[in-house]
Amino acid sequence: MIFLLMLPALIMLVFSFWDISKSKYLFPITSLLILIPSIRLFFLPKPYSVWGDYLVVDKLSEYIMLVSSIVAICVTLAVSTLDLHVKISKSENAKFYRFFAIFWIGLTASILANNMGVYWIGLETATLSTVYMIKTNQTLAAKKEAWNYMIVGAIAISLILFGIILIYASAKPILGENAMSFSALLQNAKHIKSPFLFEIGFAITTLGMFIKMGFFPMNLWLANIERASFYPIAALFSGILESAVIVGFFRFSKIASIINHQHVFIFVFTYTALTIFIVSFLIYRAKDFMRLFSLSGVEHMAIIALFWASGGIFPALLHFGAHAFLKPALFLSTGILESKGKYRIAGALKGYSGVSGKVFYFLTGLFLLAIVSIPPSPMFFSELYGFGAMIDIAKVNKHLLLMIGAIIILLGLLSIIFYKFVEIYQSMKYEGEEKQKVVYGNEVFALVIFALSLLFLLTPWSFEFLRSIS
Repeated sequence: MIFLLMLPALIMLVFSFWDISKSKYLFPITSLLILIPSIRLFFLPKPYSVWGDYLVVDKLSEYIMLVSSIVAICVTLAVSTLDLHVKISKSENAKFYRFFAIFWIGLTASILANNMGVYWIGLETATLSTVYMIKTNQTLAAKKEAWNYMIVGAIAISLILFGIILIYASAKPILGENAMSFSALLQNAKHIKSPFLFEIGFAITTLGMFIKMGFFPMNLWLANIERASFYPIAALFSGILESAVIVGFFRFSKIASIINHQHVFIFVFTYTALTIFIVSFLIYRAKDFMRLFSLSGVEHMAIIALFWASGGIFPALLHFGAHAFLKPALFLSTGILESKGKYRIAGALKGYSGVSGKVFYFLTGLFLLAIVSIPPSPMFFSELYGFGAMIDIAKVNKHLLLMIGAIIILLGLLSIIFYKFVEIYQSMKYEGEEKQKVVYGNEVFALVIFALSLLFLLTPWSFEFLRSIS
């Protein structure tokens, strides 16, 4: 199984050294191979050992692997026509696929990791490979932001490592070397004799993961990087890299909740609420698509973390899946909406002709409205269930009125984001001049895959599976 999981990335790595004008059409086909092992994971008994006790498949990891595989296929489809929208050399195009292959290996390791050390190595591998993908855009801004990403990434990954060391130290007296195992920590969390040390380690690790996702106090670095990068790289950040980060938060917080759930909830609630407060006003001031979508991604990841910490595992995972499909779809649409780098919001949804143009116009408008949770978007249902989970936990802790007040404030902040997106949608559709824009078949195909994936999220089978994870 480990060979099947890594094979597509290895093939892509070899192809990247060939003539890019011929091999670039093979990359989307190769990426389809990613889906085969991801689907096969669903038919294996759980937990399933891929590599000893280091890489283990459970329901959570198989779900995140499937979502990430679908996003990866759509991104490679869009990259095959990247040179028709922006200026990119053949060598830089090949470099993208080369480092995407390395990125996928690191991502797979971090998602399937049952060991804190393996998780950290996989996350660092995925992070470092994206630095080179940012630099495929040969501009001074991209090179500068690649270095900024290195610095911020180093800070975040160092915090995660330090937190892991503290968690390991807190559990070693009872688990020995097994203190690095997520499953062993989960089974023995109640017996840890140094809960305070564990909680400090969890807080530091979570801080590092939150920084990597653009949370407070570093809200703008992610938007700056995605603005400087080509739009498929921004789609990778929002749809796949953040998956590797959030899966770590899911695993660490699940263990920490057994030790002291109230402390976990207060810490995560305070941090995410502060992040949403700042990001909502940054979104209101956003002037271009890339920053708008990037900051919106930070807001949604904060909501996912909040729902998960509230005990709403089902709404958190539903929201995660919807965000993982919607946000890359919007980023991939940006290459067409911005019309060869000229990012004008007014009239951006005008000027599309033919079947491909009309399908693109319809789906992009649909995605823009779905990202702000207008029903029947999966995000509408996830937020409905998520805020319900917050009220349920408040009933248990007897802080119902306080929680209702907090939810009202959060809804007020989310309404600012809702207003901004609706205003932009109206401007895109009704204002500005109409200019002809070219839409390519593979780009529309990628958006159709995203749309079908979102519809599948709303099926009873999907709801039942996500509930079974909790």
